[in-house]
Amino acid sequence: MEYIFKSIGMEYLNQISDLYKSAFIGAPWNDDWSDRQQLEAYIKDIAAGHNSLNFGLFEKDTLIAMSIGAVRHWWEGTNYNIEELCVAPEKQGEGIGTEFMELIKKEVSERGLAGIFLQTDSDKPAYGFYRKQGFQDLGKHVSMYISLH
Repeated sequence: MEYIFKSIGMEYLNQISDLYKSAFIGAPWNDDWSDRQQLEAYIKDIAAGHNSLNFGLFEKDTLIAMSIGAVRHWWEGTNYNIEELCVAPEKQGEGIGTEFMELIKKEVSERGLAGIFLQTDSDKPAYGFYRKQGFQDLGKHVSMYISLH
């Protein structure tokens, strides 16, 4: 099957939201995205801001993989920061994620960016996938959070 890779924006909000929900509602993530308004607000927060950069992989007219994030400037160089990346659950395990990541790397490199930054949970399958794609742990880098409720 031939896939179409392209930059995407908010004209794909419905497809992005549907794909995101289907990818993260089940195990191992088990996110509760039953509030569509909250889901779309989240997608807009990370995919429609300043310097946003989003990619989609389509099978015919259907979005089957997506990466949403932004170009971020840092003292070491300008990077593509991936906020969310997913492949449709029914397409996982077919090599689509690897193909999609290769297309992202190529596009980001052609845009002259220094690298790609992302965060994931080390106890989820995504961690092994990203390691296979050449991503490395940053060592001392940690994510921190405080719940106020």
